[in-house]
Amino acid sequence: MMSTEEEQANIGEVLSFLREWDRGDKKVRCRMLNTFLTQNTGTTFYELELRFAQVASLFLARLTTWMRLTYMFGTFLGLQLKAIGIFLSASSHDQYLMEFLEDGGVLTLLDILSYAQSKEEDKTEALRLLLTVSNGGRKYKEIICESQGLKVIAECLAESDTEETQETAWALLESLSHGNPKHQNQIYKCLITLMTCTSPKAQQLVLHTLRTVQSKLKTAHHGIVEPLLKMLRSLHLEVQDEAINLILDLKCYDIRPVLLSGLVSLLRPSEDVLQHQNIEESGLIEMTGSLPVFVQQAAAAKTIRLLAEQDQELSHELLSLEVIQRLLYAMGNREHIDAQIQASLALAHFVRSLPVIEDHVQRLMGSTLFAAFMHNAETLYMNMDETQAKILLSNRINICEVLDGESSAG
Repeated sequence: MMSTEEEQANIGEVLSFLREWDRGDKKVRCRMLNTFLTQNTGTTFYELELRFAQVASLFLARLTTWMRLTYMFGTFLGLQLKAIGIFLSASSHDQYLMEFLEDGGVLTLLDILSYAQSKEEDKTEALRLLLTVSNGGRKYKEIICESQGLKVIAECLAESDTEETQETAWALLESLSHGNPKHQNQIYKCLITLMTCTSPKAQQLVLHTLRTVQSKLKTAHHGIVEPLLKMLRSLHLEVQDEAINLILDLKCYDIRPVLLSGLVSLLRPSEDVLQHQNIEESGLIEMTGSLPVFVQQAAAAKTIRLLAEQDQELSHELLSLEVIQRLLYAMGNREHIDAQIQASLALAHFVRSLPVIEDHVQRLMGSTLFAAFMHNAETLYMNMDETQAKILLSNRINICEVLDGESSAG
């Protein structure tokens, strides 16, 4: 504890510091800020109070106001943000956070993020401060969301040029998604919209958080299906893996029929996505197309296999969507080996599950190719010639009719 005399002396020093600050020009303030940062980085709330003799709030208010008036010039913004960070990080209770909010601090930080001329490192620092505010608790999360913060933070995540900014924006969205029930649906829809961004890193982070948020909800938004299926086109395996895991999670939700139907349709891309050329002489089909479409085809086959292996009822739903015909079609895509491999592995699951499927697939493939398929589905593509591939591409197997016939006979 300080004696009364020591406390008075300390107050005198701090007031002298504030007078120098008020009278100083930009260079003086810059020097004072550097000194402040050197002396106070890592300082606790109690230490700040001792050092500033209970007038720390006056300096925080000056810093916040100066930042609001000058952030567009950007000259000292990095220093200002770091200095404010000392106050917000040192707060062991709500005092500095509340004072920062009352002085318009959150709105200023969001303005900095929205300002086109802000430096990337300053945006990262502003996001860190908002993360500190968000971690203060529910009421602070609500204030950020009610200040149109989600839109601004989402734009940072989607459009940033650096991974550090993207990861800080993602950490902030992740923080906002916890303990914030009032804005849970708003955050959920924001994340769904973010799936359409072009940055693979951002896509991966968004999908990861979306899984967490979705697990807290009883229903799934129908708008999630289309962008999620498009994520399967990604050439980045970490994005694809997150997308597949989210699809597996969604099998328990009300959008399951739409999701399954969409997955099966990807095995045989529509004409507006993938050009088909009819060869009139033979009545066969050749495939041409872009790599992302074939990557999506392979990922869809892999996802279908994982879903069918997990759930027998779901496996029967897939059969009713003509999944066998479409898997055989994908197996005939000699332009993309992984599509052939994933479709073969998925088909192998269904063949092992129902003898009637095995009979029809064997008749279509022929005994030699079918024997190679049963021996090792993963390497079937190595034993397939062009004629056999075209037979698979033009197949018209209808397992639904066969299953319905068996059901009627039973």
